[in-house]
Amino acid sequence: MTDSHDTRATASVAAILAESAARYPDDVAVIVGDQRTTYAELWSQTLAYAGALRARGVTEGAKVAMLVPNVADFPRVYYATLALGAVAVPVHALLKRREIEYVLRDSGATLLVCAAPLLGEGAAGAELAGVDVVTVLAPTTDDGSAVGPDRLEALAAQSEPLDTYVPRHPFDTATILYTSGTTGQPKGAEGSHFSLLEQVNTNLMTTFDMHRGDVLLGALPLFHTFGQTCTMNTGFRVGATLVMLPKFDGDSALAAMVEHDCGIFMGVPTMYMALLDAATRSEARPSLRYAISGGASLPLAVLERFEQVFDAPIHEGYGLTETSPVATFNHVGRAPRPGTIGTPVWGVDVEIADPETHDAIVMLPHGEIGELVIRGHNLMNGYLDRPEDTAAAIVDGWFRTGDLGTKDDDGYLTIVDRTKDMIIRNGYNVYPRQVEEVLATHPDVAMAAVFGVPHEVHGQEVAAAVVLRSGAVVEPQVLVDFVAAEIAAYKYPRVVHVLDALPLGPSGKVLKRELVERFGAETPAVR
Repeated sequence: MTDSHDTRATASVAAILAESAARYPDDVAVIVGDQRTTYAELWSQTLAYAGALRARGVTEGAKVAMLVPNVADFPRVYYATLALGAVAVPVHALLKRREIEYVLRDSGATLLVCAAPLLGEGAAGAELAGVDVVTVLAPTTDDGSAVGPDRLEALAAQSEPLDTYVPRHPFDTATILYTSGTTGQPKGAEGSHFSLLEQVNTNLMTTFDMHRGDVLLGALPLFHTFGQTCTMNTGFRVGATLVMLPKFDGDSALAAMVEHDCGIFMGVPTMYMALLDAATRSEARPSLRYAISGGASLPLAVLERFEQVFDAPIHEGYGLTETSPVATFNHVGRAPRPGTIGTPVWGVDVEIADPETHDAIVMLPHGEIGELVIRGHNLMNGYLDRPEDTAAAIVDGWFRTGDLGTKDDDGYLTIVDRTKDMIIRNGYNVYPRQVEEVLATHPDVAMAAVFGVPHEVHGQEVAAAVVLRSGAVVEPQVLVDFVAAEIAAYKYPRVVHVLDALPLGPSGKVLKRELVERFGAETPAVR
C-alpha cells in the first residue's frame, strides 16, 4: 500500500457523497419504501456514523466489514468507513456463517457492521472469526431497549461526528470486494480510490446518459461491484435519486419503477427475465429512457422482448470486480449493437489474447476467439495478500479475464463464454451461451442455463436447465428437439431439466457449478 501521508495528491471515494451534499443538499438521494432521504441528510448521517465507528476504534487503513442489504444504511456505513480513511469490505448478503468467517479472517476486518435481519449468520460468523459486531436496523424490546449487539445509530447519537472525510493517497485501497469463488476460495480484489473515482467520472463523461434528477432503480445488490459503482457511486456523483429495493423480485421491482417513474434500469439478465414475467401480470409501465445490462450475457431474445414490452433500448456492457467494473459498453449516444458488449470505455484497452499462453500476452487477430485482456485506469491494486494470484492474473500490465470472446474491425467485442464454462464434446468446443440463446427464443422458456456434465464416451455431454413461463407446460424432449433443429448435432443438449427456479448467486448470476453438482451424475442417453 502507498504511504497514506504522501502529500502530492489526495483522493477519497467519500468525496462523491460529500460533494453532492454540498451541491444538491435538498435533492432526494435515496428512496426506500415511503422514506426519502436528501443528500444533506444522508451526508450528515454518514458523518455521525463515522464518529461512532471512530469511537469503536476504527482508524485509517482499518478494514470494516459490512453485511447490509439495499437500504439507506448501506451508503451510510460505506461512506462513513471511507470518510474515516478506512477500507470498506462489503459482504455478500446470502453468505452463511462459515463463509462470513472466511471473509472476515481473510480481509483482516476488525469490525462487522451487520443489519439486524442478517444477524443470525452475521453475528455467528463474526464470533467464529473473533470480530466485534455492531448493528443497524436493530430490533428493540417493548420498553425500547436494543436487542443484540450495540446499535450504530445509538453510538452515533453519543459520539462526536466527523467534520469531513479524511483524504487518502489516490492508490490507497478503498474497498475489498470478494470474487464469487467459482474455483477455489474467494479472493479479495483491492479497489483504489483512484480507480473507483475514475470509473465513475468515465461512466458520466462518455459512457452512460445520466444526469442530476434522474431516478434509478437500485435493484442490483450494493455489496456487488455493479450496483456499488454503476448505480450508487455513479448515481450519487451526478445527483440522481436511487430507489432501493432491499430484496429483488420482478413484481415489486416493476411496481417501484412505475410508482417512482424510474428513467434508468440497471440489471443482470435474470432481472430482465423477472421483469418480463412481471409484465405479463401488470399493464403498468415506467417511462424508461434506457436500460443497462451486465454481469452475464443477455440472450438476444430477452433483449428484443424487453425493448418491445418496455419501449426502451438496452445498452449492454462488460466488466469484472477486478476492473472496477466497467471495461466495455455500448455507449449511450450511439445505437447499441445487440449481442455485443460494445467498445472499450475511455482510457481502457481491451484486446483478444491467446488463452493458452499463460506467462505472456500474445495478441490474436481480429475475428479470432481468444481471452479478453484489459488494461487501464480501472484495474484493481491486486488480490489482498495473494501476490502469486495477482501475478497470474495481471501479466505484462494486462488483466486476464478468463472470458472468451472476439473483437471485430470496428472495435466491438462479443463474449462467447467463460473459459471454465466451455464444454468439450468429442473434441469439439461447445459454447453454452450459443445454446442458451436458442432456448431463450422458445415462447415458453423464461430462463435457461446450459452446462457440461461428465460422459464416458464423449468426455462431456451438453445439458440444460430451464424455468418455464408462468402457466406453461412443456415436455423436456420438446425442448431438446427444438434446439436440435436450430444448431449443429454436437451442440444441442441431450437432456433438459425443467426447474421451478435456477440457482442464483448474490449478484443474480446463475450458479452453473450447482447444476453440474446436481445433475452431473445423471448420464444422458446418446442420440
